Amino acid sequence: MKISMIGEACKHKEELIKQCAAELEIRELPAEAAYSAEYDPQIAGSDVVITLKYRRPAGEGPDFRVLQVPGAGLDGIETNSLPAGSLLCNVYEHQIPIAEYVMTAMLECELRFSEMRRRFDPRRWASLYYSRVPHGELYTKTLALIGFGGIAREIAKRARAFGMRITAVDKYAKDPDGLADLLTDNGGMDRVLKEADYLVLACPLTAETEGMINAERLAVMKDSAVLINVSRGPLIVEADLYEALRENRLGGAVLDVWWRYPRNRNDEISPAELPFESLDNVICTPHSSAWTRELMWRRYGVIAKNIENLSAGRPLRNIIDYKG
Repeated sequence: MKISMIGEACKHKEELIKQCAAELEIRELPAEAAYSAEYDPQIAGSDVVITLKYRRPAGEGPDFRVLQVPGAGLDGIETNSLPAGSLLCNVYEHQIPIAEYVMTAMLECELRFSEMRRRFDPRRWASLYYSRVPHGELYTKTLALIGFGGIAREIAKRARAFGMRITAVDKYAKDPDGLADLLTDNGGMDRVLKEADYLVLACPLTAETEGMINAERLAVMKDSAVLINVSRGPLIVEADLYEALRENRLGGAVLDVWWRYPRNRNDEISPAELPFESLDNVICTPHSSAWTRELMWRRYGVIAKNIENLSAGRPLRNIIDYKG
C-alpha cells in the first residue's frame, strides 16, 4: 500500500508501522505538500494520503484513493479538491483525554490548586493556616453541555461520578445511556444556560453554530458561571466573551481552542485579537486538551486498520459523506 504522510502526520510513522499488518510504502512529505502542486508527483497514485490539511484547485490535484485525516476536525480539508471517486475519512479517540481535561479544569476552578501552590510559603505558615479561604466543590453543581456526542457523554460520565447535575443541549436530543438529568433541543438553550455553573462547548462548528455564544446568551448566564471551550473558537463571538469576562459578568473561562491558528512554526499570529491571557479569570491552553501520547497511538491504530481494510477490500471506518 502506497501511503503519503504530510506534515505533522510524519511524526507518527512509527505508530502506524507498528500497528499495521499491511505492507506499506511510505512517503514523508513536508507541510507545504498540503497546498503546493510541487509535490503532486509524489502524492499521485497513493492509496492513502494522511494529512490534517489539503487544498488544491478543483480538478487539478493528484489522484489517490483515500484521504485520511488523523483527527476529527475537517476544517483544513477543502473537499472540492479531492479527486473524483476518492474517500474521505477521519478518526476520533479523543473523547477520553478531553473529558479528563474538562474535569481537571472544573476542579481547578473549585479548588484553586495553582493559587494555593503559588501562595504556599513555610516561612509564613501560621499566617497561611489562619487565613485559609474555603474553596468550592463540584458536588451538586450544574454542568451544561452544548452538544451531546461522544466527547460530551464521556464528560457526563465523569461528572456524574462527582455528583454533578448534568444538562445538555443537542440538535437531535438523544441520550441512550441516560446520562443527562435534562436533555433538550436548541429550543431549550436559554434555560440550560441560565442554570449552568459550568458551560462546556462540545458541538461541531457549522454555519448554524458559529457565533452561537454571543452577548445575548452570555447575559442569560450566572455571573459566577465558567465557560469551557474544547470545540472550536468561532462558536463564541470573541469580543462579547472578552467583555463579559473583563467586566466580571461571567465568573471565568477555560479556553483550549481559538479563533486563529498559525500556518507554520514561524507564523507570529496570535490566537485571538483580544488579550484573554491578561485576564485573571481565564485559563488559556494551546489546543492541547486531547494531546496525549495514548491518543496518537489509538488514532494511528484506527488508521492502520483502515489501511488493512482498504488493502483487503473491506469497508472503511469513519467515511465522511462530503458530497452531502
